[in-house]
Amino acid sequence: MKTTSHEQTAHNQPAPAPVRYVTPEVNIFETSDGWTIQAEMAGVNKDGLTVTLEGTELTVVGHRTDTAGGLTPIFRESPALDYRRAFEIDPSTDATKITAQMEQGVLTLHLPKSEKVKPRKIAVTG
Repeated sequence: MKTTSHEQTAHNQPAPAPVRYVTPEVNIFETSDGWTIQAEMAGVNKDGLTVTLEGTELTVVGHRTDTAGGLTPIFRESPALDYRRAFEIDPSTDATKITAQMEQGVLTLHLPKSEKVKPRKIAVTG
């Protein structure tokens, strides 16, 4: 599984300022049944989350909620930007069974392997 990142601009139009995103930190795990991706996206709830799959590219965009409550920050270490991360998923992923769950700022994606690539035990008759 590969991660990709790129900026989006429209063709044949004056180039607007590129949209800036924060790349969320992720952990990726593999089991015999599939892959699990955990992405840390502080300030994002499930309503501010978009997960799309186009071909083999899985894209996650998280829109932060305003945590300052209208206050003007005098010092800020976390940028007030949305999150974006793209992954090139393995072709053996069963795209129809991908699930996503958002809990306490952590997005968990489950990408199951297709049944045809999972290891299986073959019964021996005799």
